Amino acid sequence: MVTGIGALSALGNTVDAMWENMVNGVSGAGPITLFDASKFKTRFACELKNFDPQDYLDRKEARKIDRYCQLALVVSDQAMAQAGLNKENINPDRCGVIFASGIGGLITFQEEVINFAKGDGTPRFNPFFIPKMILDIAAGQISMRHGLRGPNFAVTSACASSSNAIGVAVDLIRAGKADMVLTGGSEAVISEAGVGGFNSMKALSERNDSPETASRPYDKDRDGFVMGEGAGALVLESLEHAQSRGAHIICEVAGSGASADAYHITAPHPEGLGARHVMLAALADAGMQATDIDYINTHGTSTPLGDGAEVKAIQDVFGDHAYQINISSTKSMTGHCLGAAGVIEAIACIQAVCHDVVPPTINHFTDDPELDARLNFTFNKAQQRVVNAALSNTFGFGGHNACVIVKKFQA
Repeated sequence: MVTGIGALSALGNTVDAMWENMVNGVSGAGPITLFDASKFKTRFACELKNFDPQDYLDRKEARKIDRYCQLALVVSDQAMAQAGLNKENINPDRCGVIFASGIGGLITFQEEVINFAKGDGTPRFNPFFIPKMILDIAAGQISMRHGLRGPNFAVTSACASSSNAIGVAVDLIRAGKADMVLTGGSEAVISEAGVGGFNSMKALSERNDSPETASRPYDKDRDGFVMGEGAGALVLESLEHAQSRGAHIICEVAGSGASADAYHITAPHPEGLGARHVMLAALADAGMQATDIDYINTHGTSTPLGDGAEVKAIQDVFGDHAYQINISSTKSMTGHCLGAAGVIEAIACIQAVCHDVVPPTINHFTDDPELDARLNFTFNKAQQRVVNAALSNTFGFGGHNACVIVKKFQA
């Protein structure tokens, strides 16, 4: 059961702010301000707005952790506060943290290597270099901040990371190994190394003259994804634990799935085989039928190959029911938050279930003749409909696929 949520994205620094902008079809993209991108092929991204870590964290504490970890701590605070949990009303030995990142402390790594290269060869490194950089440190820092002594580790599977983290957290609770798990993911790699690396792969949009319209999933003229940063956190509890303390249950995580394409390091399987398998696995785990799903938040990165492969997989899994489902890619607004994409999009699904509103896929200008026009991609404007259950897809480099299903809680 979901009892607390926290979110940071280019659309807002709280769940409510992010959701309002999502429903209104606001683009979070704009010129990069975190570094001088004037010589890069891509000079825009979906950065956080008006975010100062010192508004949330002690100044000295903030300096000792990478930006991705700063974001993780902020969303953990938000989720714990909404759930009404603190060190006094939990059994810390039964409460865990499973937190994800696809890349981790890339900004710290870049800064330390540049400083070393500029020196005389004498090894002078920040003593916090390794603790700031490693992928597991967000989970560790969250556990220390909130006194959670249960299962604690990181999950990494590129852009599927935080969806897999949610699945692992659910499995731990089902297995009786934890009563509560704070889970999610964080990513902050809008830097020279991050943008330059993805540019060299020709993965990013280069529509510098119109950043706000650059992320255009399912559009004929899509030319790559827009990099985003952000974080999301969910407090998950067993039904018994949540009810015993009188918690407000927001919704239920019904099931999850994981699969591999076993095909290519960066390209999706052209027939969408891994995507098909992961959706079927999630439905089986949830004990649900394809016809139970009302909304799919797709991976939908705005890349020429990825969007088409996912659509094919959806049609294979859902058959005729695919035409009754709303489909949308909120990456058109948040950008692609890499390892944090899964949890941010799961939160979009949770909000859709709670409010019976499907957020749009913005920036649609030209139909792609390769995609079935009968499908409802929720182009450009949110749509109201009953959303009893929603499915979120995330796929990562290496062929990693993850899927999470959320549904209304029936008391």
